[in-house]
Amino acid sequence: MKSLWKENEAKNFKTDLELRVYTSNLLGRSAELVLHGGGNTSVKSLVDDEEILYVKGSGWDLVSIKAEGFAPVKMSTLLEMAKLPSLSDTDMVAGQKEAMIDKSAPNPSVEAILHALIPYKFVDHTHADAVVTISNSKDGEKLIQELYPNFLIVPYVMPGFILAREIFEMTQNFDWHSCEGIILHHHGIFTFDDDAKISYEKMIKAVSKAEEFLSTNAYLGIPSLHVSKEFDIESLKELVSNKKGFEISLHVNTSSLARFYASQEHLESFATRGVLTPEHIIRTKRVPLVITNNIADKLEQYIEQYKAYFRKFAKEEICLNPAPNYVVIKDFGVICIGKNEKEASIINDIIEHTMLAVLRADKLGGYKSISLKDSFDMEYWELEQAKLKK
Repeated sequence: MKSLWKENEAKNFKTDLELRVYTSNLLGRSAELVLHGGGNTSVKSLVDDEEILYVKGSGWDLVSIKAEGFAPVKMSTLLEMAKLPSLSDTDMVAGQKEAMIDKSAPNPSVEAILHALIPYKFVDHTHADAVVTISNSKDGEKLIQELYPNFLIVPYVMPGFILAREIFEMTQNFDWHSCEGIILHHHGIFTFDDDAKISYEKMIKAVSKAEEFLSTNAYLGIPSLHVSKEFDIESLKELVSNKKGFEISLHVNTSSLARFYASQEHLESFATRGVLTPEHIIRTKRVPLVITNNIADKLEQYIEQYKAYFRKFAKEEICLNPAPNYVVIKDFGVICIGKNEKEASIINDIIEHTMLAVLRADKLGGYKSISLKDSFDMEYWELEQAKLKK
């Protein structure tokens, strides 16, 4: 991975926030780092003698974020929130919004408290494919520790307040000066520094290390495969539209990668091992519909299995539509499903990265995502449920 920093561009940015916007955009240009709203960044600055955290606001993509996309939050409030023994994410979001010095700004990232806990001016967080691929392998914990001996390695916990509280507890009497970054298992990576360029290039260096490891230990030669079978796309569209309750759009992917992925043995178990990073589940669901024979029968089985998954973990949550958000068709490829073409295309982007990661992680001994319970907790996150309950 190459640094995209250019001195002739960077010299045009004078303030902390301008530099924060610049390096955020650089991170966003690499799909291997962030996809469709993924990742977040921040910068700490003094405003009228008070320390303020400018953190990426909800609804913004790093590739296109501007100064107004950063939420200015009082550091003192965030650090006090970190000390609380428990806090719902709904209350956390409300508290963060109340601590903003500009109420017209977007809601702060759910990782704002974590950003505040890191005692450096610039903080960069991505869901780098290479890092998460290694983390999501059978021996991921061991491999990550060996690759990043000077990083704080954090076992998977739910993003939001639970994660912030975990970091708070892990970093009491912690030597931040000897820490090169943070790896969140199954989730992503943080780098930081008091200099915007150094923080950004620490990210590039750390991710490059993972990419080099994969190129040596998990080389993936994808053969050029021709579509060897026909598939009734219109029947799939009609059946899924009926289950969704609206006319769906489809993105059909018969690339060499998709066909190779769909040609694997024991496809139903192979393709249903979970998401690459937790936030993907909100768009893709935990697993796809896998079709090896009759479309209608497989769709009914999928829906019944989804309902059983919901019943197993649900308390007071509202069940999401149980129909699939993407489909893997044996020896044909992958079809992604959306309310419109844009949504189907976004899901396809996510699945493209997931397929590559799964195949590479298998080269490292096997792909392993977060647990069923953790998946449910993320898919039915109270912040997402609140939108439904309204």
